[in-house]
Parts: sequence; C-alpha cells; structure tokens
Amino acid sequence: MDLNWLRDFECLARTLNFTRASDERNITQSAFSRRIKALESWVGLPLVNRATYPVQLTEAGQQFLPVALAAISQLSESRQSLRDADRGDSRFIRFSVLHTIAVNYLAARIEELQLQIPDLRTRVLSDSLSTCCDLLVEGAVDILLCYYHHSVSPMIDEAAFERKDLLKDRLVPVAAAETVRTMGWNLARPDGPPIPYLAYDRSSFLGMVVENTIDRKPLNAETIYVDSLVETIKRRLMTGSGFAWMPETAISVELDAGLLVPIGDSTWCATLTISAFSNPTIFDQTARQFWDRF
Repeated sequence: MDLNWLRDFECLARTLNFTRASDERNITQSAFSRRIKALESWVGLPLVNRATYPVQLTEAGQQFLPVALAAISQLSESRQSLRDADRGDSRFIRFSVLHTIAVNYLAARIEELQLQIPDLRTRVLSDSLSTCCDLLVEGAVDILLCYYHHSVSPMIDEAAFERKDLLKDRLVPVAAAETVRTMGWNLARPDGPPIPYLAYDRSSFLGMVVENTIDRKPLNAETIYVDSLVETIKRRLMTGSGFAWMPETAISVELDAGLLVPIGDSTWCATLTISAFSNPTIFDQTARQFWDRF
C-alpha cells in the first residue's frame, strides 16, 4: 500500500475525471491510471467504473472512499502529533525534497549554515514531487525544495506559501567522454545509428520537463533504460551505456574532470530553478534564522 494511492483515489472521487485528477496530482495521466489500478489490485475489486462519462465509483469504491479518507486523516494527524511532541530546544527543521536536490545541493548548504547556526537540527525526507508537495501542505514539513520550471511547476498555492529561488540549474545532454570520442555521438546529427538513451520515467519531474520541452525536437535516439532517479541513471551514464539529460549540479565534478561531455549545444538544454517553499509565519527562532540565510 502506498499512501499516494489513497490520495489519488480521493482526488479522482472528487473530480470524477482522470485528466483533471492527474493534473491536480501533478503526474501524467498514464502514471495516475497505473496507481489507481494498483490500488484496485490491492483492494481486489474495481473501484471505478471507467465505462461511464464522467467516471463513477463502483459500489466497492463508494464503500472504500470513507475508509481511504479516514486513513489519510488519521495518518496525517498522527504525524502532526509526533511533530508537535518533538518541539522544544532540539526541534528539527523538516524538509521534503527531490532526491537529486538533497544529494547535490541541500546537504552541502545545510552543512554551511550549521557553522552559522549552532542549534540547527534538520531532518530530510526525499520523495516524489507530489508527495513532497503534500507533506508541505499538510504541515508535516517546514520547507519544500524542488525544481521549478515554466512547463512543470509544483502544485503549490503560492498565496499560502513563500517562495525563495535558490539556484539556477541546467539539464544538459551528456555521455561518457571516451564513448563519445569512439562513437561520435552528437544530437545535431540526424543520421547514423540511434544513440542509446537513458531516460527519466515520464511521471517524474525531470521526465516531464524533458517530455514537455527538449525531446519535442527530432531526436535520433533509442531509449534503452528508464528510471526515476538521477543517481541511478548517472551510474549507467558513467559506464558509457548511453546518453542522458542530467542536472549540472549532479555532474559538476565529472564535467570538470572531463569524464562526461555534452553531446548537444544550448538548444538541447533546459534551465531549471531550485526553489524553496515555506510558511515562515509558523517558524520558531532557529527556523526563521535558517530561512533568512537560506
């Protein structure tokens, strides 16, 4: 069972529309449909009648909906109670953050700020964009860190949260330098054998950015591997298996060392912003110090 499945089901029960529900949950419709089917498989019965328009809940779906709502509410309340009990001199500032930002940006930034704020205690939760947003909205974390892009923005009410843009990053098509020299890979060349492509799952944030911007251009490539995690794709990349779009913050060391090289010019790149969202009005003194210096 994945709590996101229950949130997806609640959203679908409210909208009765797969397209609107997937947009609200900030994932592709195909990924949203898979998660609803996964929930139905877990329950063992169809929860949604897809043959009607708009879709309707089956009898089992109507019976399961209040159970799902209660589970979401009780889990959120329990998490909030534990969070409240942890308040005091040693209260942790909680972050929800995309995995690659946690690894390649946040860890080093927290280390810098701990030198300036000795009482700083932090707890980082890495997950998908939709879950990270849910954690902030539900009050389970203090600060959300995510990528921000004009074509794929987080489902956050910016009237309720303060946004702070921290760093510009770029998605760059790269491959192992030795393989590029041997194979002559170049995205500007439409001829020749297709270039092996290590792709992001289209339900992930970076997958949606690539799909909505970069790979709408003609691409002489063949997808050989799909994953949601930057670090996993990076491991395949370093072995010379293919090329991938990577955030520069994730490969800066390898670029400087010449181990990875771009295989396309700036027209094949996308600019991202690492942004933070929070509600500073509820911060204690330590959290306010952190946010002001962040």
